[in-house]
Parts: sequence; C-alpha cells; structure tokens
Amino acid sequence: MQDWPDGYGKRVLETVDSTNAEAARIADDLAGPEWILALEQTAGRGRRGRAWVNPAGNFAATLVLHPTETPDVVALRSFVTSLALYDAFATVTGRPQGLSLKWPNDVLLNGGKVAGILLESVGMARDIRHIGIGIGVNLKQAPVPDEVEAGALRPVSLLSETGVDVTPEEFLDVLAPAYAHHEAQFRIYGFAPIRELWLARAARLGEVITARSMREEVTGTFETVDEAGNLVLSTAKGRAVIAAADIFF
Repeated sequence: MQDWPDGYGKRVLETVDSTNAEAARIADDLAGPEWILALEQTAGRGRRGRAWVNPAGNFAATLVLHPTETPDVVALRSFVTSLALYDAFATVTGRPQGLSLKWPNDVLLNGGKVAGILLESVGMARDIRHIGIGIGVNLKQAPVPDEVEAGALRPVSLLSETGVDVTPEEFLDVLAPAYAHHEAQFRIYGFAPIRELWLARAARLGEVITARSMREEVTGTFETVDEAGNLVLSTAKGRAVIAAADIFF
C-alpha cells in the first residue's frame, strides 16, 4: 500500500448529502487540501445538475483545494484527476489494459463508464477561493441503463469488469498518492506534460465523435486537446475548438 501523501487531510463520513456540498461547507476552515470520502451519499450529482447514482460500496469523494491560479488553469485539474484515476485503477487491477480517458472528465473501462469527475468552485470569476473535485467511481455496482442519459455510454463497475473487489477506503488510499504525484507535476511543469500523458490514454483519439452542447452539435474527427484543454475536432467545415460539451461515440 502506498503512503498517504504529505500535506493532504482525510475525513471519512458514514453518510452525507453530497461530498461536494460538504466540501463547500468546510472549505474556508481548512488549512490545506482535504479528501472527503462518504460511505453513503444521499444527494449526489453529476455534470449539469444530473443525479449521480451511488449504490452501497461505490466510491464518492471530493478533494478540496485552495488554488492560486486563474480559473482557466484551475479547470485543467480535471485532466490531473483523470490521470490519477487511471493510475489508481491500474494499481488496484495490476494492469492498464481496457482503461481510457474520455474528454472532458470520464474514465472508461472496457469501453464503459466506470468513473466521473465534477469540478465546482466558490469565489468570484477571477478569485476562486476553493474548488471541490468530486469523484464518483462504480467500484461494486453500475447504474442500470434507465438511470443514465439516453445515448450515454453504458455504465460499468470495476468488480463486474475485472473481478477486483476493493472498498472505498482502499481505493482512496491508492488514489490520493496518485493525485498528489500528478498535482505536483502540474504545479511545477504546467499543463504540457499532463496534456501529453492524457492524450496517450485518450479514448477515440483519431476517430469520429460527436460533441453536443446546449447550443449545438458538432461531429468530426477527434484531432487533439489543445493547450487550454479544449477539444479539437476536424470537421467538414474546418477545425472546431470546443470548450465544453458532452461527447458521444
């Protein structure tokens, strides 16, 4: 087992409405980064306010950070977190095969969604007081298809796909040092090496995908992720640079 990273706090709650909500409540009183793990989450949520189903034995946690960068740089921690999750899965299973990263913030296992990330910040536009990096992982059970958005990737669990059975606490003890490693690289060297590692693990790179936002739908070849973390598609009308969207394969 890897050592718990220096400087990071940890609290494990039996039950809470949402770890991101708890993060917002306590963030101003924290002296440094803090992991909040809930063994039961009664009102979890995903992107765009969607409900996040969290059966018993699954992983629901939030990392609270007090960043000093501008909001555009802070948002790049979704990539830092994705890499940490990739490494944690590879560690607990003993192999990276079947793992990939879906822009902007999902982890796939054998083509199905096994984990999602939600960043939430508190503060003014250019003065973020803290961020909560919410992480949900299907360790034991995956939601049934009618519990996810139509057209979304099938949800899978770590247990069903690999036979590996870990508790939320055990998973956190692997994830936390993996995150601390990538966070240190991000702070020292910036986004460039994070971007390179992420692209090497990207799902459907070089293939045709669809990016759907509230305003439009764009289909094209997944060319890259640029230096600002935007998705870049090659379309019949030229390059499309997309800052936020849901991705469909």
